[in-house]
Amino acid sequence: MSYIAVIGAGSWGTTLAHLLSSKGFEIALWVYEKDLSEEIRQTRINSVYLPDIELPENIHVTGSLEEALKKARYIVNAVPAQYTRSIFKEVLPHIIDEAIIISVAKGIERRTLLTVSSILKELSAHPVAVLSGPSFAKEVIKKLPTAVTLATENIHTGVHLQEIFNVNHFRVYTHDDLLGVELGGSLKNVMAIASGIADSLGLGNNARASLITRGLVEMTRLGIAMGAKERTFSGLSGIGDLVLTCSSPLSRNYTVGVKLGQGMKLKDILTQMRSVAEGVPTAESAYELSIKYHIEMPIIEQVYKVLYEDKDAVLAVKDLLERSLKSEFYG
Repeated sequence: MSYIAVIGAGSWGTTLAHLLSSKGFEIALWVYEKDLSEEIRQTRINSVYLPDIELPENIHVTGSLEEALKKARYIVNAVPAQYTRSIFKEVLPHIIDEAIIISVAKGIERRTLLTVSSILKELSAHPVAVLSGPSFAKEVIKKLPTAVTLATENIHTGVHLQEIFNVNHFRVYTHDDLLGVELGGSLKNVMAIASGIADSLGLGNNARASLITRGLVEMTRLGIAMGAKERTFSGLSGIGDLVLTCSSPLSRNYTVGVKLGQGMKLKDILTQMRSVAEGVPTAESAYELSIKYHIEMPIIEQVYKVLYEDKDAVLAVKDLLERSLKSEFYG
């Protein structure tokens, strides 16, 4: 039976380790925090990120990358996007030649403006796949029905990985557009911040529906400019993930938006959070991409200004609504 290493023991990494272990795979779960690694080994519970689930014995918990990777045919990258480069520089010397990397991180790297798969392909020649879609860890771990997209450049690899990850409550579809799948999973986090702001200001259901719809337009517009496929954004990793993340307090990014709308400062919000809200750094990257590709992205722009220029959220909404009138579809 194949050996799988999951790099990163946040809520999603731990959930996927649990899911894969249920199929009989031997799992190595690498934990960055030494104290948490030791605690999980002793208690079999990730008290920080997934406190209600006991991990089975075929999940080997370790703080050593070398130990986690020495037999791994499949490597799941569950490290936040902004840390993927630094962690995988340490990962790569330890992986076997046949290893395939499956990234489940959602974000765009600051400064380079690269998606996670692009970072991984820049660092090594190993095949890279991307798993994304509307999938809150707290629901997947409860075995509630979930559907996701698995994108690969090689169809045979895609079908093989589809079989590995699919279970009766976690349905996996294949796709070939890595860039589009990653952009959908990344940009929706910025839109979720906007949605949280709107809800905290009491703007109503009409406003949320409009924001989701126009947010999808912005995501698609940028994706096409960067070389992604338009249809990808109408799928699970696009509109599916966008609707989920913009509509639930289970979303860390939505929660950031709510607190911003309540008047809290970003630094105070982030200080209170143990988990990473990927939409915060991605807002900066997305704004820079809109400038680079000359793409109009007014929602992204206003979220960026609220986060990084301390713009008042009420004024940001006002400026969005007072933009010049135009046709819904153009270009």
